Amino acid sequence: MPIDYAKLKSMQLEPVRHTYTRRDTMLYALGLGVGAADPTDAGDLKYVYEKDLVALPTQVVTLAAAPMLLTRPEFGINYKLLLHAEQTLQIHKPLPVEATVVGETSIDEIYDKGAAKGAILYMTRKVFDAASGDLLSTMGIVSFLRGDGGFGGKSEGAPKPRPVPVERGADQSVELTNRSNQALIYRLSGDYNPLHSDPEIAAIAGFNRPILHGLCHYGMAARALIRALCNDDPTRLLKFDTRFTSPVYPGEPLHVEVWNIAAGDASFRVVASERNVVVQDFGRCEYRL
Repeated sequence: MPIDYAKLKSMQLEPVRHTYTRRDTMLYALGLGVGAADPTDAGDLKYVYEKDLVALPTQVVTLAAAPMLLTRPEFGINYKLLLHAEQTLQIHKPLPVEATVVGETSIDEIYDKGAAKGAILYMTRKVFDAASGDLLSTMGIVSFLRGDGGFGGKSEGAPKPRPVPVERGADQSVELTNRSNQALIYRLSGDYNPLHSDPEIAAIAGFNRPILHGLCHYGMAARALIRALCNDDPTRLLKFDTRFTSPVYPGEPLHVEVWNIAAGDASFRVVASERNVVVQDFGRCEYRL
């Protein structure tokens, strides 16, 4: 059954209310490995200790997500072959350490790459503070529908991310803390896909062990660049975009390579150090000076 393009484009998603607590904020940071290298580090403690607690801006990716309606058979999506391809984040206001938020999700477009090449689905999620009505962030979620090409949709016009300037050496490289139990902690922030915890499910998917959530190492990279570029002030982060290019295993060494593009603008990519494999590419980080 091919994708029902008209039905997907016209689907109206109800707003989602989500109440989270200070405990959720600390648990999210722990799921990124914050405090693992040095539990007394003052920069890390502010994310995991209730005294002077602040929220990491990427925590918003775990909040107020729409129900997984794309799994419904009437839309024609082969959900088992869906991959999270890209994530974008524009930050309008700092995320409170606890609040009730409202998420509004829409399907923007679906591009047809061809019968053997899959399709690309673009969605937007806006998150508002329920008390004030303020827009906190705007996210873009890009999904690669590997089994759904050839439905007759348009193939041109998809946004193109900015390439990383690999023709010159990176301006800095930052090691990331990736513990062997990272996925087991991160999943407690809401993503319970067994691919990240169950060895049998991972084997069925073709992996020799469970893999790390893409949004986990996305948050890990953001936390590292907040420290490296923003003087460890999370309120200075304005934009954080990436493309997921290869799976990551919990516990394997990672580092993020950073190129300075202009004042308040950097490109980055994340590399699995021992395998020398790029696992995030086309990274873009904008921040307030």
